[in-house]
Amino acid sequence: MAGRTLFSRPMPAVIFVVTMLFLDQLIKYLVEIELPMHELVPVMPFLALYRTHNLGVAFSMLSGMDGWFIVGLRIVIVGFVLWMWRRTDYTHHFAHLGYSLIIAGAIGNIIDRFVYGHVVDYILFYTGTWSFAVFNLADACITIGAGLVLVQEFLVPHPKDKA
Repeated sequence: MAGRTLFSRPMPAVIFVVTMLFLDQLIKYLVEIELPMHELVPVMPFLALYRTHNLGVAFSMLSGMDGWFIVGLRIVIVGFVLWMWRRTDYTHHFAHLGYSLIIAGAIGNIIDRFVYGHVVDYILFYTGTWSFAVFNLADACITIGAGLVLVQEFLVPHPKDKA
C-alpha cells in the first residue's frame, strides 16, 4: 500500500495554504497600488494585466448577489472542502493537493472582501476578437484545485478498481 501523501498531512497542507495566501495577497496589494484601473498592460501577445474589481465569486459569477451572502457561501465551501480533505483516503495525492489549492483560493478571495470590499482581479487572456474573464491567483488556485480533484476521481486508478 502506498504511503501517506504530503498534502494529506495537516502541517504541510497548512504551510502550503498559508504560502499561497501570502503570494495571493502580496500580488493583489501590488496590483492595487501599481496597476492603473481598467487599463490593458500587455505581457505577451495573448496575456495582459488588467486591474478590475469583482463583486462576485470566481470569474465574476454571482456578481449581483449581496456581498455577505458571497462571503458566507465561500465560508461554507471552505468548510465542505475541509470535510472532504479529512474524509479522502490519505493516498490520494491529487485530491489532497487540489483541496489545499481550493481552500487557499477561497480564503484569499474572502480576505479581499474584508480588506477591499471586493475581489481584486488582474489576469486577462485575450485575442483580437475574444477575451476570457479577468481573474486572479486565488481563482486559478480554485480552478486548478478542482481539476486535480477531478483527475484523482476519474483518471487515477483506485485500489478497489485493480483486478
